[in-house]
Amino acid sequence: MAELKKIDVFYSVHTFQEEELRSKAVVVIDVLRASSTIVTALHNGAKAVIPVADMGEASKIAQNVDSDNYLLCGEKDGVQIEGYDLGNSPLDYTREVVGGKTLIFNTTNGTKAIKKSIGSADIIIASFLNVSAVVDTLKKQTKDIVLVCAGWKGRLAMEDTLLAGNIIHILNDGKLADESTDGARVAFGIFEIYKHDIAGVVHKSNHAMRLKKLIGDDDINYCCKLDTFDIVPRLKEGIITLHDGEK
Repeated sequence: MAELKKIDVFYSVHTFQEEELRSKAVVVIDVLRASSTIVTALHNGAKAVIPVADMGEASKIAQNVDSDNYLLCGEKDGVQIEGYDLGNSPLDYTREVVGGKTLIFNTTNGTKAIKKSIGSADIIIASFLNVSAVVDTLKKQTKDIVLVCAGWKGRLAMEDTLLAGNIIHILNDGKLADESTDGARVAFGIFEIYKHDIAGVVHKSNHAMRLKKLIGDDDINYCCKLDTFDIVPRLKEGIITLHDGEK
């Protein structure tokens, strides 16, 4: 069995301070929908994703770039922001739309979690779509690991918790170390209970129910797919790209 990793979980962007991530390897999770959209966009040929914390930061960047090569993307409270090229539906980030483009990306929860994680030793983006690829990368990690769930406006999000538990379960071969943190124990335990019905549980989550009223089921069905892509987006110097050689 692989060596058990020291791993912790934070359940929303409001449950940690930046200092707690120093020297740690951070995995940012926002299943519905930012991390799923980032993974999809990069798989479909987007050059890079620049996460921003709010509309003000997005506007400043957009004013200083070539609009032919950049797209302004994101949502507020689940709805595409007026004047933006794209919202936060991963289904809209097709190769025809995002291929070769750099995306300025602003969301209610996910990009705030990414921005707050800046300053850690390493930041990667996880979704159910690329969970095994993320775990393969974490198995090579020598630093302590923190899973940062974006949550929803400071609250726990069931879908993010499930993915965190899934990552811990695969990473540690279905075992939970005696010295595991409370955060890791909770995520692992929830995944153990619901691992045979991930999509069903996600569909019943609070955030999914909110989104269904706005956009229907299609995004939620898509974001529950497992291991669709063998890629690991990583943030360096404020920009999310793929590892060398990934497509």
